[in-house]
Amino acid sequence: MPQKTKHTPMMEQYFSIKDQYPDSFLFYRLGDFYELFYDDALKAAQLLEITLTSRNKNADDPIPMCGVPHHAAKEYIRTLVEMGYKVAICEQMEDPKTTKGMVKRDVVQVITPGTYTDYSNQNAQSNHYLVAITKSALSKGYTLAYVDVTTGELRGTQLTSFDALKNELSAIQTREVIVNSEELAREIEALSSSLNFIVSLFNGDTISEDQLRVYQSLWSQVEAASLKASFNYLLAYLISTQKRSLSHLQVAVEYQVEHFLKINFESKRNLELLTSLKTQLKNGSLYWFLDETKTAMGSRLLKKWIEKPLVVEADIVERHQQVESLINHYFERSDISSYLTAIYDLERIVGKISFGTANARDLLQLKQSLLQIPHIAQVLGTLPDTVWARTIDFLDPVPEVVDIISRAIDEDAPLQLKDGNVIRAGYSNILDDYRDTMANGKQWIAALQAQEREKTGIKTLKINYNRVFGYYIEVTKANVALLDESRYERKQTLANAERYVTPELKEQERKILEAEEKSSQVEYDLFIEIRELVKSYSSRLQSLAATVASLDVLQSFALVSEQYQFVQPQLSFDDRDLEIIDGRHPVVEKVMGQAAYVPNSISMDKNQEILLITGPNMSGKSTYMRQLALIVILAQMGCFVPAKSAKLPIFKQVFTRIGAADDLIAGQSTFMVEMLETNVAIQEADKYSLLLFDEIGRGTATYDGMALAQAILQYIHEKIPAKTLFSTHYHELTDLSQELKGLRNVHVGAIEKNGEVVFLHKIMEGPADKSYGIHVAKLAGLPKELLKNAQKILSKLESQASKDSAKVIDQQLSLFEETELNLNERAVSDQIQSLNLAQLTPIQVLNLVVDWQELLKGDES
Repeated sequence: MPQKTKHTPMMEQYFSIKDQYPDSFLFYRLGDFYELFYDDALKAAQLLEITLTSRNKNADDPIPMCGVPHHAAKEYIRTLVEMGYKVAICEQMEDPKTTKGMVKRDVVQVITPGTYTDYSNQNAQSNHYLVAITKSALSKGYTLAYVDVTTGELRGTQLTSFDALKNELSAIQTREVIVNSEELAREIEALSSSLNFIVSLFNGDTISEDQLRVYQSLWSQVEAASLKASFNYLLAYLISTQKRSLSHLQVAVEYQVEHFLKINFESKRNLELLTSLKTQLKNGSLYWFLDETKTAMGSRLLKKWIEKPLVVEADIVERHQQVESLINHYFERSDISSYLTAIYDLERIVGKISFGTANARDLLQLKQSLLQIPHIAQVLGTLPDTVWARTIDFLDPVPEVVDIISRAIDEDAPLQLKDGNVIRAGYSNILDDYRDTMANGKQWIAALQAQEREKTGIKTLKINYNRVFGYYIEVTKANVALLDESRYERKQTLANAERYVTPELKEQERKILEAEEKSSQVEYDLFIEIRELVKSYSSRLQSLAATVASLDVLQSFALVSEQYQFVQPQLSFDDRDLEIIDGRHPVVEKVMGQAAYVPNSISMDKNQEILLITGPNMSGKSTYMRQLALIVILAQMGCFVPAKSAKLPIFKQVFTRIGAADDLIAGQSTFMVEMLETNVAIQEADKYSLLLFDEIGRGTATYDGMALAQAILQYIHEKIPAKTLFSTHYHELTDLSQELKGLRNVHVGAIEKNGEVVFLHKIMEGPADKSYGIHVAKLAGLPKELLKNAQKILSKLESQASKDSAKVIDQQLSLFEETELNLNERAVSDQIQSLNLAQLTPIQVLNLVVDWQELLKGDES
């Protein structure tokens, strides 16, 4: 009868370790497998699609168990981490062969979504950040610190609002956020689903001050005490999970969000800066268009520059001058690009060296990369422009590292250290002696075999080796009689052969095996020593990596600018005039082809803040608006822009309300999303802002929408002197140009030929005469019968609208003959007359309209 399971010493050990890591899958090492038990096993078996079995199968309560081979664990761990889980790796800390009793085990690393480092090449173009967020009890703001464990990048800032926090998190694109309180965790979790990260609660109490003191010099120059505390907190989590050297961490950088062009999360998504709205992939985005970088470091930096364009005029101009220099020197730029192509990912190689995971191939790639640096510096030095002086100074080829690797690592070194022959011959006399013993010993064995065959006359005599018996002489049974058995010691009998050893063979075997064993250990020790030597140059290598990445992005800008005939923009903070001649949307033009794309100009002087854009759907209004935003972003990133000429004010903020979508997770309708995004824009915008509003008010009833659109336009005109592009299908709004001096009407041209509409995709002065909605429906392929009926209905509605208009005029002429308004109607009328729309937000206007509707509906009932 099965007995109730009793916890063995091994399971007791498992429980004691698992209790320390309750939120992680515990990979518990047993021999050649990592085993998982209980809930970990039940869940992992399902997620990883591996067999679920049990321990103590005959007991009343068998223990659920599953396992993965240790040599294949990497892929299983990656799968779990990509799903948002944590994995604690528990290793055997003693050799089971030589340990009596229970083998000591301990967790050597906790791998989390924010600390995972074993990314494949396809992820090389992205940073992988771990973010720590803390909140002061005395402040409503947040402190944010983050690190890329693979590169050592360490940055932080202070934020004054939850919206600002959301914007930064969307820019960082983290997979994991750590917080120090349950209240803050609940607050941050509201963003986790839309921004795709997990929230981890960590109190930091397990890490001592002594452990943290090692790293505190990294943020000694940071001024804000709250940010220093956040870096402390972030490092405590790294120490707690990684349990290894973090010497590659770079000096912490404190930045202020106001030093960069502010583009909120919704605007980045609408403008398709990093991913396509439709596919959520790189293709079709501005990043896809611009990415002609040659290194993984450059591609990652390009994403950062897209996320955070500059606002300091001198910094922007410096980048423009560098791009201009590279455009003007084609052959030198081509040489630089070819040298960059031969440079590997320096940042991540340094990270692997620090973590102790770098192999010989990584060191050889580091050496090859460093060998390109003098060539790049020489080419830049030949350019007459002075803008490269600082870059040349930072192009440090770190010759000491090149010398170490050249002397120590064999050019044909295998990927794995255990395969041997990693250390170059001549680097170590001891290792060379062992290798000589092994090589000569094996030659001696071959000579002995020939000698024994000659002595015995047995042509089939062989000397072989296996791990159990070592070296042995094998003779078939038919030839055993030919042996002088006084010289041979029988080792093993087989069905068809006998195996022997001799004193000479045993002695030579001892020498060879001793040399092999000591050779492996010496080679391992030498490689670790070399890796540690290289690690001491980490800060210089990281500084070099940053310089190379910046140069790579600039050459990418130059290549794109030259290929697509971009021009250098003229920028100014003080002059708010904006004039773009024949501007283009770079991504749309690339997809359509240059010949098919119709360029458009934009002109807004300091007294004209609003362009009201009308025209048919599908004619290009949204493209025109996005085009301006992308030109601004490109210019302030430091790139040239797609236009014949461009004069731009420097903007500090860009807000967009383009496209419509429900936010089902937050329980918000399309119209609510539209109003919320509009509210953020008009509440935060100032004269240094760019506003792009597309079809505001279309998500509600016609008169509601029109009222809101007009109120928004009037509010912007009176309260926010921001450059604004406002597209609408409410043609009635075009009359506002008569009362709002800063508003100008433009429209997208269209003509009719033989009943067919032809969109010109050209922006023209003045308002559009009609919307051509039925023509667009025809282009979409709706049935002819349906379209004919729609045309009849439209004609009827237009005729009715004309009659209603005449009736209204007639009623106005005979106003005093009409019945007096009832109390509710008069109350609504009085409220409307007393309103000051300029002092109301769109949301407030919307709420008033709802109240009026309810009041008037009460009369009907």
